[in-house]
Parts: sequence; structure tokens; C-alpha cells
Amino acid sequence: MFTIIKNANVFAPNPLGKKDILLCSDKIAAIEDSLDDIKLPGEVEVIDVEGATVTPGFFDQHVHLTGGGGEGGPATRVPPIMPSQLLRAGITTVCGVMGTEGTTKFPEELFAKVMGLRQEGLTAYMHTGSYQYPTRTITGNPRKDIITIEPVLGVKIALADHRCSFPNDDEMLKLVADVRMGGMLSGKKGVLHVHLGDYGGAYEQFERLIARGLARHHFSPTHTGREPKLFEQAIEFAKKGGVMDITSGGGNYYPFVECVQRALKAGVDRTRITMSSDGNGSMPKFENGVMVAIVAAPVNANHMMLKEMVANGIDFETALMMTTSNVADSLGVKEARLQPGLTANLCVLTDSLDIDTVIARGTVWIRNGKSVKLANFEA
Repeated sequence: MFTIIKNANVFAPNPLGKKDILLCSDKIAAIEDSLDDIKLPGEVEVIDVEGATVTPGFFDQHVHLTGGGGEGGPATRVPPIMPSQLLRAGITTVCGVMGTEGTTKFPEELFAKVMGLRQEGLTAYMHTGSYQYPTRTITGNPRKDIITIEPVLGVKIALADHRCSFPNDDEMLKLVADVRMGGMLSGKKGVLHVHLGDYGGAYEQFERLIARGLARHHFSPTHTGREPKLFEQAIEFAKKGGVMDITSGGGNYYPFVECVQRALKAGVDRTRITMSSDGNGSMPKFENGVMVAIVAAPVNANHMMLKEMVANGIDFETALMMTTSNVADSLGVKEARLQPGLTANLCVLTDSLDIDTVIARGTVWIRNGKSVKLANFEA
């Protein structure tokens, strides 16, 4: 099966201008000025987008695929996500994470969800572990999870948060060493994805571990905008060669766009900024240590913030990188670019940057902003 996308204004995420794109099954086969004269040995679907903007499908590296929550008891656990929720948000590639609940929720459940999304036709990865230390794993060892389980890219943990386990430097050193060794032996980058709370001390701990010989690129801190001092530390961390991930779904001290503007103004290279939604995770509100409200984080936040960044003067390429190529690079995977040989994950955007069409692994799921294909158990 071949698909030709004609007359596309391509951002790969770098701007390529007007191009035709050839998809062969689930891969991008060619990106050329014109494919009018090409002869193909099989059925060809032609989609003329008439000059619309075509981008890589979005890559969200922090989604609670099996549902976050539970801070207010079992009734406050967020339900698992469905594929159409991701696709309607332009997300074709996702990295699933666990959250607060690491006692009755298990990474095996997350693994099954990731494999289910892959069978449905998305590109999906995961981090083993949850908030707690020692971290929850599938094989009993984080290094072994990364080496032996293909979708596992790293380990998640929480620091500086009232729900974390407050591991000391030696415990963290052993964990990051396992992440590093797991990455080396499996051909992966190996990342420690860190939920940051607002208690302070996390970045100081990172720097102590780096000073003892661990590479900065193994640390993947998220929720970096939740309070001013943490945000300034995240900026300095990124300027030293790390990455700062800003949560698009809320919980930032400054509005999201202002966070990005402040980081860029402070001299952070635009390739060092990523955004993730925290989608389908819980957003509990606490007063005097008691949870008084809870909602689920929106899955479409990256798309909404992409539009908002552009509306506030951030150039489209820079904004797009933060939910495509920058994310892939931070995790060490070859996704979220339009390039021959890579997975055929694409979004077609309207003039107002709304989502018109979404293609995941060569299959059209969204057309004219509506689902034209649904996964199992979706009405």
C-alpha cells in the first residue's frame, strides 16, 4: 500500500517548503519536490493537502497510559487512556509512565498497554518504575528491564515531593548506574525520568551525582516550571548540556509560554527544551496536606501550547521541535522527524494550526479533525 501526500508545506520539523511525500506501508519512502511521474507497483492513495502544513506526529514523553491518580483513594484513579484520545491530540508516538500509585499498579500493566498501543498502530515506549524507591520493575532489576524489554527506555522516579521516597545520594548513584549500564548494553540512551516536586534539593543532588562521574544526559527531569527557584535551576542545568522538560498540561508557576520565553531569553538552546503533557495523570489540589480536589491532566496540552507559543511570537519551527525532534533526541530514539526511512507518523494542520489529519504508521486515523478509524473497544 502506497500513499502520496501532495502539495504539503513540510516542517520536518525544519522547514522544507512545498513537497510531495511518499509513504510505503508504515515508512516514509521519499520526500520530493514532485512525485507526479512516479510509477509504483501497487495501489496508491493520493491525499492532496493543498498547501497545508505537514509535520511529524507529536511525541509526548510523559503520559499516564494506564491512568494516574489515587491520591484520594481508589475512586480517584484515572481510567486507562484510549488510542483515539492520543491521536485526536496529534500524538502518534508516546512514552508511558506510572505515577504516584506504585503499590497496586504495576509496570507489567503499563507494558501490556504499550504493546497494545503498538498492535493498534501507534508508536509506544515506556519507563519502568514509579514514584517510589526502590523502584518497581518487571524483572526485579531496572538494568535488566532496560536490557531485556525492548519498549523500556529508562526508569521513572520522584524526587523532592511529599509522595516520593527521598533516596540518598548513594541510592541514586546505584540507580543511575543501572540506567547507564542498561542503556549501554541494550544500545539505548538510558534515562532516569524524574518527577520533580517543589521541596527543593533535586538539582543539587543531580550535580553531586554528575560530579561523581555520571553523565548529564542520563537525567531527564520533568515538571521543571512548578516554582521559580526550580525553574532557574532547570535553566542552568540545560545550559550545561542537559534538557529541561516543561509540563504543558499545567502546574507551572509561570504560564507555559512565559516559561519557554524565559528559558530562551536566558540562553537555553532551543534543542534543549521539551514539553510533555502529563496527560491522563492526576492533578490533585492539596490544602494543609489534605487532598481537596482532583482532575485528570489534558492529553491535548502539547497541541494547545504549540498554538499558544506561535500566537505569542515563538516561531513555528522552534515550537514544533519541543514536541517532536527534541523529545526523540532526549530519549535517544529515531522518531518524530519527517525523513525517508523513518516511521510514517504525520500531522496535517490547518491555517489556524488545528489538527486536520493524523497518520500513524502509514494509516489515516483522523481526517477533517474527526476519527475515521477507531481501536478496539472504542465506540
